Amino acid sequence: MAPVPVASTSAWLPSRRLLDGLSVAAVAVDAAGTVIYCNDASVSLFGSSESELRGAPLATTLFADTDRDAAQQVLTRALTGAAWNGDLRLTVAGGRAREMSTSWSPVNDGLRTTGVLLLAEDTHAGEPDEGTSPTAYARLLTRRLNRLAAVTADLLAATSVEGVARVVTDHMTDAAGATVGSISLLVDDDTLALIGVRGVTDAVASRWSTFPVTDSNPASEAVRTGKPVIVEGRAEMTARFPDLAGGSSEVSTACLPLLVAGRPLGAVTLAFPGRRRVDGPELLFLRLLADICAHAIDRIRAQEEAADREAKLAFLADASARLASDLDYESTLVAVAEAAVPWFADWCAIALEDDGRLRNLSVAHAQPDSAPLVAELEEKYPADPESGQGGYQVLRTGQSLLVPEVTDEMLVLAARDEAHLRLVRKLNLRSVLSCPLKVHDRVLGVVTWVAGESGRRFSADDLAFGEDLAHRAAVAIDNAQLHSQVRDVALQLQRAVLPERLPETPGWGTAVAYLPAGRTDAGGDFYDVVPLAGDRLALFVGDVMGRGVQAASVMAQMRSAIRTLVAIDPDPATVMSRLDDVFERLDLEHLVTLAYAVADRGRGTLDVINAGHPAPLLLRPGSEVAIVRADETMLLGAGRGTRGVVTLPYAPGDAVLLYTDGLIERRGEDTDTGMDRLIAAARGLGRSEDLTAALAAVVEEVRDPTRDDDVAALVVRREA
Repeated sequence: MAPVPVASTSAWLPSRRLLDGLSVAAVAVDAAGTVIYCNDASVSLFGSSESELRGAPLATTLFADTDRDAAQQVLTRALTGAAWNGDLRLTVAGGRAREMSTSWSPVNDGLRTTGVLLLAEDTHAGEPDEGTSPTAYARLLTRRLNRLAAVTADLLAATSVEGVARVVTDHMTDAAGATVGSISLLVDDDTLALIGVRGVTDAVASRWSTFPVTDSNPASEAVRTGKPVIVEGRAEMTARFPDLAGGSSEVSTACLPLLVAGRPLGAVTLAFPGRRRVDGPELLFLRLLADICAHAIDRIRAQEEAADREAKLAFLADASARLASDLDYESTLVAVAEAAVPWFADWCAIALEDDGRLRNLSVAHAQPDSAPLVAELEEKYPADPESGQGGYQVLRTGQSLLVPEVTDEMLVLAARDEAHLRLVRKLNLRSVLSCPLKVHDRVLGVVTWVAGESGRRFSADDLAFGEDLAHRAAVAIDNAQLHSQVRDVALQLQRAVLPERLPETPGWGTAVAYLPAGRTDAGGDFYDVVPLAGDRLALFVGDVMGRGVQAASVMAQMRSAIRTLVAIDPDPATVMSRLDDVFERLDLEHLVTLAYAVADRGRGTLDVINAGHPAPLLLRPGSEVAIVRADETMLLGAGRGTRGVVTLPYAPGDAVLLYTDGLIERRGEDTDTGMDRLIAAARGLGRSEDLTAALAAVVEEVRDPTRDDDVAALVVRREA
């Protein structure tokens, strides 16, 4: 073989004396992969003179057939500036193949990589060529344990998941002798996300930024099965994972599940050049690394979750104090939105419903430069209220929307044109959380958090926090709106409608208790007692579904209509039938429940009719309590229907209790429980000398302590 010109090695001259004195083989190649230098140790090891080695292609000259492709891959990688350490089989003197520890270091002239320095150490010197003797294995295991110790120290020192990812892609990949290393973690039960990778192009990293757990690839299979997935070479990869087949290079892959007590967190993927057989000790070494990595991630996440929970509780406490301290909810909500950025999200938008449309109240962004982009997006591509997507989906359904990972495919599907797509891509949306500003069944608006530059992915815990904060904000909005827009008008109307006091009726004892809900004095509950000829009384308690001025207006209409109908004919069936006529002719939209009764001293009877209202209670002089149930109780406003009249004996000392549902209903509890509570409290009510005080005590004992609904209760007792 003709020697190459010495001029090509001039860049190495300052280091040649050092390399010449090494006891391990040192070989230098140029950017074409051609040998330009070799020291005495390499001449001795490979059994060829320096003149024979210089000018020869490195991969095909020094490496065994089985590892030439792997050597070429490592060389190509090193020429891009990436160092590598690992075991490969080289051809030594006598043509024998021998596994050696190799180190590949790129060499540059300050501007570009000009070559690679290869150091090869025969760690099996003095052992059989197969390198399978106990001594050889002991040396191999010693090297791996040393690497394990070094990586373990780095993982224990890591304080963030990103830090663990760097250890995996740098130190763990090198310790395992892989050319490519990556770590993917579960972001939800169905999705893996790439959080760190080394040794691949940007295009490949983008392709695997997120992928399904159900996908056919080694990492997904390792997570699904909880077992390592080892693929030796291109042929096995093609057979087991056809979708990943491609390329002419031989590559072996080891995917190791990250498990903590059997719970999968993700997977580490290592790619090795050539056909690499992972034996038992090496697999144990890799699994130990993966286990340490998994426990490091679990430890860090537990610490982060604890800190996150503490921060969320503090934020909620502060937000609640702000929201409760000022009826100017708009300025308060702006402050809350700004406080959430950038701690919880990169930007936050609060929009209130206004005649079916969302009106932005506040948009806070961690990067002020992005605010014009958001404004441009809203101006050029306003959300369509009819689309049922995004914020309008949350507004319509009252259900939160969590998108843990915003993929580019989602953006493409949502974009209206290319300009729209470019604009949303500039916003760098990574994750989205939208929660309704909801009070009971009313949705007042939508609060949206977006994660972008920070890379945060919103989780189920974030959803719970967001819904809690949104509910608190909604309550503040609701309280302020009711206070400023409804309270005065509704109170005046209610005072004009409800009787100041019940009429004095000889031979009858009457008492009423009316307690408005905590948020406003205006509700839909109404009641009255009307004296009739013939020593009779008409009494009723009703409830207009809804609140505020409209409910109070319907309440006024209902009470006036009932009193008018009673004056014409107080018969229960007649009154209820004519109320159906009122609903039909006035086209009232509200539903109304009503319990109506006529007490007759002469006949000694009580006639009761019910329109979807809680069943009255008949209280006997002893402790007997009877529930007055009717077979048919169709609501007023739900259509015309027949309602049965229940006639009961009504003797001296008997009392009847009519009430609204606020007395027996509590959130998360069935009405039977509330009814049982009322019956127990009301047993002695009819015997009380002070009927008003006794009724007030019963109501106070039984009603929902949250004061979430109005309560009206009316008791009429036949005196002796």
